Amino acid sequence: MSIKVINDKCTGCRLCLKACPVNAIEVKGKLAVILPNCNLCGACVEACKFNAIIITKEEKKVKEGYKGVWVFAEKKGDILHDVGIELLSCGRDIADKLGVELVSVLLGDDHTEDNAQTLIQHGADRVFVIKDPKLNKSEIGLATKAFADLIEKEKPEVILLGATSLGRSLAPRLAGRLNTGLTADCTELDVDVDKRLLLQTRPAFGGNIMATIITPAMRPQMATVRPKVMRKPPLVQTRKGEVITIRPNITGQDQLTRILDVIREEKDVVDLQEADIIVSGGRGIGKKENFSLIQELAKALGGAVGASRATVDAGWIPSYHQVGQTGKTVQPKLYIACGISGAIQHQVGMRSSDIIVAINKDPNAPIFDIATYGVVGDLFEIIPALIKQLGK
Repeated sequence: MSIKVINDKCTGCRLCLKACPVNAIEVKGKLAVILPNCNLCGACVEACKFNAIIITKEEKKVKEGYKGVWVFAEKKGDILHDVGIELLSCGRDIADKLGVELVSVLLGDDHTEDNAQTLIQHGADRVFVIKDPKLNKSEIGLATKAFADLIEKEKPEVILLGATSLGRSLAPRLAGRLNTGLTADCTELDVDVDKRLLLQTRPAFGGNIMATIITPAMRPQMATVRPKVMRKPPLVQTRKGEVITIRPNITGQDQLTRILDVIREEKDVVDLQEADIIVSGGRGIGKKENFSLIQELAKALGGAVGASRATVDAGWIPSYHQVGQTGKTVQPKLYIACGISGAIQHQVGMRSSDIIVAINKDPNAPIFDIATYGVVGDLFEIIPALIKQLGK
């Protein structure tokens, strides 16, 4: 986009100066002059009574020659991370609508043949295995170079990554190197088939609205999705596909950082995104010490401990327990919300749970709108009673 003042029409009336919210206009003599800090908001165009200012939209041509939907499949320890399989579900749907193939991408030479076959059985048509021992530790500079080189060669139309620690580091680096757009933490993905546009939906303005974002001209179109937002596609053991091994051209010059060691703060904490049962505490528990009650109930059920943002911000519990828009998205079989009001920011992270039990003394709390079962009462009476019954 560009902005221009038509000198023959400008009278120097200064109406545009008053309308500009960023002070990007000044009048020299009897002519308005646009300054470099103009953000093209258009306020001056509307204010000008003489049609002396125009904004021209420059239509960008869509990059051509891009085809296919790719899903990045990372590993967690010795096994595939669930998010890489979950993304095959929406990836398959998008690929089918566009009439293209679905591809999974693995990094490192420590992947087994079973990893690739698992991805194929869950819906991938092809699997690229980028093999190099230097990629085994997920060093981000090497991973970016190896992945970007393959993208530039094969030209996929859509690339989906999990919003994990690795995915959140890799995706923006790839987008920057490929000069394309990226939408982070999507909760829904679809496609406009006629325009071949990936529709990337994510919460905006604190979760108060859902924004659908598109990348009209640049390719590939990229998005990250949190674990547990999508459901795993079914495994079909008879499904066949192609596995292609790639040897990347990476050297020590591409290694911008080195991982010296991995230190886990708590070794015995159950991963929220893998837990079948989660017991979460909110501001209603009153104070830090009362989280012991939440932990006791979670232990009795064999589940994990979750928390609302308010309790994390208050310093009652570490941030890796946080569920919600700025925490983790979970999808357990049972989610028990104790003293959590249920603001939309929290609901975004847990509303896909199979069964939601809400315990809150406020009968009008929003959490009851999505709860499978609701208990209106004092959690300090209800939780001890539950623990006692579970003990029997």
